[in-house]
Amino acid sequence: MPTYRGGRHEHGQNFLTDPSTIATMTRLVADTEGPIIEIGPGDGVLTSPLAQLGRPVTAVEIDTRLALRLAQRLPSHVEVIADDFLTYQLPPSAHVLVGNLPFHQTTAMLRRILHAPAWTDAIVLLQWEVARRRAGVGGATMMTAQWAPWFEFTLHSRVPARAFTPRPGVDGGILTIHRRERPLLPPAQRRQFHALVHRVYTGPGRGLAHILVRTTCLGSPDAAQAWLTRHGVNGAGLPKDMPVEAWVDLFKTTGSSPPSHRTRTRQLKSRRRRR
Repeated sequence: MPTYRGGRHEHGQNFLTDPSTIATMTRLVADTEGPIIEIGPGDGVLTSPLAQLGRPVTAVEIDTRLALRLAQRLPSHVEVIADDFLTYQLPPSAHVLVGNLPFHQTTAMLRRILHAPAWTDAIVLLQWEVARRRAGVGGATMMTAQWAPWFEFTLHSRVPARAFTPRPGVDGGILTIHRRERPLLPPAQRRQFHALVHRVYTGPGRGLAHILVRTTCLGSPDAAQAWLTRHGVNGAGLPKDMPVEAWVDLFKTTGSSPPSHRTRTRQLKSRRRRR
């Protein structure tokens, strides 16, 4: 199989080699509690310092060749499993996730992480721009907004491309995701909340005031503007500008269903009368 200086091309392996970044990720994990599951340990440069924390470590490595090599030189409290993290069954008990995620599978792995139960913290290394967007720098992505009632996203530091072997075409960034001890909405309402956020993010309109009128039951531009003003949000802004508290209140105020046909008819008649 083709390789790039030890990393298999089909697995998108860019091994982390920078001691400073390894120390930062280890420190972030050390600030958490519970067993550790490492995603894609590669040649183990992060696994070894994680093992020194004295906590149980499970390293999930898709490359069987690397998994066998790694298992031979790690202490007994580290379990190496040759498996694909995207299909690996995570434990139902509390644990911490950490890993240098393959850049070409970042979105799939993040979705796998966010849908998984039980873990308390995830410390992941992603593409820099992806890490910034997931942390809401410059505005939240739809994925971040959908999960914000249950998780907190924090951007920590930029990791230069030279910190990897082979060197990728972009820089990386360390992102931490913390499961809220007190979620802002019950888990049972997650699907409905996701539907609301999706509808608003993809809804038509110029600015939030118009978008909310067309995608929720707020009823009129004046009502939408008043609601946005109460939350300190500009009516000419975009969904990415809404803080999590506003999203939660929007869900509690309007629910997850789109405006009814009767409501939409009233809205259209009102706009026509104003012309």
